[in-house]
Amino acid sequence: MAAISTTVSTDKSADSAPDQPSHNTPFPLQVSKRLEKFKTTIFTQMSMLAIKHGAINLGQGFPNFDGPEFVKEAAIQAIKDGKNQYARGFGVPDLNSAVAARFEKDAGLVVDPEKEVTVTSGCTEAIAATVLGLINPGDEVILFAPFYDSYEATLSMAGAKIKSITLRPPNFSVPIDELKSAVSKNTRAILMNTPHNPTGKMFTREELVAISSLCIENDVLVFSDEVYDKLAFEADHISIASLPGMYERTVTMNSLGKTFSLTGWKIGWAIAPVHLTWGVRQAHAFLTFATSTPMQSAAAAALRAPESYYEELKRDYMAKKAILVEGLNAVGFVVYPSSGTYFVVVDHTPFGFENDIAFCEYLIREVGVVAIPTSVFYLNQEDGKNLVRFTFCKDEGTLRAAVERMKERLKRR
Repeated sequence: MAAISTTVSTDKSADSAPDQPSHNTPFPLQVSKRLEKFKTTIFTQMSMLAIKHGAINLGQGFPNFDGPEFVKEAAIQAIKDGKNQYARGFGVPDLNSAVAARFEKDAGLVVDPEKEVTVTSGCTEAIAATVLGLINPGDEVILFAPFYDSYEATLSMAGAKIKSITLRPPNFSVPIDELKSAVSKNTRAILMNTPHNPTGKMFTREELVAISSLCIENDVLVFSDEVYDKLAFEADHISIASLPGMYERTVTMNSLGKTFSLTGWKIGWAIAPVHLTWGVRQAHAFLTFATSTPMQSAAAAALRAPESYYEELKRDYMAKKAILVEGLNAVGFVVYPSSGTYFVVVDHTPFGFENDIAFCEYLIREVGVVAIPTSVFYLNQEDGKNLVRFTFCKDEGTLRAAVERMKERLKRR
């Protein structure tokens, strides 16, 4: 087997980054300095090794089952109805209206679908359009580590100065005093994610109120990634934009993929007041201009799903989560709480490996299961070397098979 090089742990790229091409020409690979440290993705390496060794992939966060029929049928009908040319740049009117209606129902905020909702090619593009449209070179942006991979790469493209606040187990609580110390006169924004990938943490109301107070006091923006809002298991999701004084300084970003198991459709959106939407739309116009027209029509149908759909989705994922969490505990991991998303983070150190890379390499080669080393999600990778992430967005049979393999083949050292 080609071992996973420990240099991977310095690679900050992941799901959204491109793969490095095979270098079979006499010319050196070329890339701009702001992107040169973002190399081959850990997800690609793990998935390739999974195929090679017949491992069950609980690494990448996409379902191995399909989305609901009524949404797929809506896309087919849109294609048949000739909705196949460029859409309006900031979104098909029906989808903009559906996003606004959903946000009002969930967050209690009435927004103008024409002026305050921008449809993007997935939440990853919403993040990019927000950062590139509102951040200037040298601006400070604060992240909570571990963080979704595209955050650092996009901030690097914008020339931002990145500060990182580490969320630590077991509860991954926000260290408010550290956050206060990190905010300076140059802080432009806090980029946050709740429910949180990879830890499964949900930011509490108390944490959100503290963050809000800091932002209002220091005139700081919030970019809030809320793609897992419908996968909140133990408490209701709270959009920080709904707190007093926060809507006017918040960009709320979301997408269709996680809630409707249609990650390949890449339909996302950003909701913000007009003065922030201007920057988002300016960047969006020159990134993708418009998003897939028929898929937008289907997304509008999806967002009008009855509440029973979301209730069933949550029940289904809670059952999947129980299978994985019970199994990981039985195997011998230290399993940390996951209140949302479809991820669970565990401490692998009971099995005696030096770091997360070495453990995940062994897990694939000798056990036949894929997990993701979390050190790639930190600026200081030492903070993540004891942790690995599993996903439970797989069918129950796959989850049970993975657990059985670990019970049979993974032993404490």
